Amino acid sequence: MRVFITGASGWIGSAVVAELLDSGHQVVGLARSDASAAALAAAGAEVHRGSLDDLAGLAEAAAASDGVIHLAFKHDIAFSGGFQAAADADRRAVETFGEALAGSDRPLVIASGTLGLAPGRVATERDGHDLGEAAWLSDGPRTRHATAELVLSFASRGIRSSVVRLSPTNHGDGDNGFMATVVRVARDKGVSGYVGDGTNRWPAVHRLDSAHLCRLAVESAPAGSTLHAVADEGVQFRAIADVIGRHLDLPVVSIAPDQALEHFAPLGAFVGMDSPASSTLTRELMEWEPTRPGLIEDLDEGHYFAS
Repeated sequence: MRVFITGASGWIGSAVVAELLDSGHQVVGLARSDASAAALAAAGAEVHRGSLDDLAGLAEAAAASDGVIHLAFKHDIAFSGGFQAAADADRRAVETFGEALAGSDRPLVIASGTLGLAPGRVATERDGHDLGEAAWLSDGPRTRHATAELVLSFASRGIRSSVVRLSPTNHGDGDNGFMATVVRVARDKGVSGYVGDGTNRWPAVHRLDSAHLCRLAVESAPAGSTLHAVADEGVQFRAIADVIGRHLDLPVVSIAPDQALEHFAPLGAFVGMDSPASSTLTRELMEWEPTRPGLIEDLDEGHYFAS
């Protein structure tokens, strides 16, 4: 297959590129910078210069592909006060892919998330499809949630569409995301913290296992599939704090819920959430089985604490 990927030089995207190339596929990656273009070329992928705002270019690349994996999101503006603008740009890109692929029976795979699907209980692939139940979401996240549902509806337009919901923690050596940020906060504050009693649960997956699922999705996911990239169903945050405290030789302390924003900024709104998720249906449907280290094992390997 000739697969067009947005977000191809990112943390998960670069792993997807390698996974596809190793499996004999051709890869065309979207690159908005010289650095991204150079990284993609070095990996063995073709380069398509452009951005999520270049809708004509996205349509052209999608039409010339055998399938599309859409991983890009404007995180730079999303987490600096512009989440709605980022979600709107994402929506326009997805609509463009839908028009380009309609009636072709070619795959469109997009990334979404498991966080907040069913707070306080284990979410499954069947959860999160009723926008009415997501009324608690603010406008930007609600827009992104609706975009994922739009992709699933493309199945009725002759597109083999699927949504891969990623765990909020896609860990591994080189990660500069959620776990790396929690480690930095611990270093900066001089304590390894957790919110309340720390029993809230976080799903997690190694980024290479996520990449494997993305490949399986573009190759064979049935139209309208919702897939969960989840290896650890729910790791208690206290256990995460314990490992970090041990490796950094810091005290492990409880942070009051009303102090979480101050202590964990910019993650304060999330670290206290209890949001476990299952991937049982995904494993059965796609014959996907995570093989990489779990979150606690990965933290214990020490690479998060090397610098």
